[in-house]
Amino acid sequence: MSGFGAVGAPPAQEIAGWSHLRTGKVRDLYQNDSGEILLVASDRISAFDWVLPTEIPNKGAILTQLSLFWFELLADIVPNHIITDEVPDVVAERAVIVQPLNMFAIECVARGYLTGSGLKEYKATQEICGNQLPGGLLDGSKLPASIFTPATKAEIGDHDINIDFQRAAEVVGDENAAQLRDLTLKLYDTAADFARERGILLADTKFEFGLNMAGEITLADEVLTPDSSRFWDLSLWQPGSTQPSFDKQFVRDWLTSSGWNMHTPPPELPQEIVEKTATRYEEAFERITGSKF
Repeated sequence: MSGFGAVGAPPAQEIAGWSHLRTGKVRDLYQNDSGEILLVASDRISAFDWVLPTEIPNKGAILTQLSLFWFELLADIVPNHIITDEVPDVVAERAVIVQPLNMFAIECVARGYLTGSGLKEYKATQEICGNQLPGGLLDGSKLPASIFTPATKAEIGDHDINIDFQRAAEVVGDENAAQLRDLTLKLYDTAADFARERGILLADTKFEFGLNMAGEITLADEVLTPDSSRFWDLSLWQPGSTQPSFDKQFVRDWLTSSGWNMHTPPPELPQEIVEKTATRYEEAFERITGSKF
């Protein structure tokens, strides 16, 4: 699973009956004697490969509950790793018990809109990860069809690197790559249609898959959260500029303007930025699920 090993991650708490495996940027992994995995989402927030000293209230619970919503909604497309959300009280609402999987060594990214690293590649080559695109697209433009743009899983402290389908096939095998591509696009298209009905554009998202003990491709990690996806407000969408998003953009923007050099431990976040970020996470949850957090 991704998200493990960022600079500044704190020691994990002790949980009775579970042995700590790894502490990551925003999550902690534990294992019990049966081999099941306890995946705990903290309120930590990361940016620029650093864990920030300030937490975002309820972030772990929001992302866990939103993932559970999507796992259930998409269960007819692909099996997922969830065993139960009945977890120890000390991590209630922000943890799940999941199957151990043999994870594929690529990030499965789907894009329906042009932005981010895809925009940079498009400007240079008019394609993204080998997907040819028409000319004249702007930052935020809707693509003619959703595209599969896989990436390598970076080593600690590095960034994922976009690759084309051929390179993905070299990493995971031709048959697996084709199945992962098809599943990624079907999941994305289904989720994007659902979100749009609720006034949210799903610009792009990242999925992770592994093989379960029966050898079946299984959806894992978190899914379709503001940490793994770009959610835009449909009513404010306007190609040609940066789109308002339901994620940690407030945090990134503040850090960029704060004078922090990104090489030394990051500063504490102002309360205003914490509150704005928490509100955006809650709004994404409530708009998508139709339920108050």
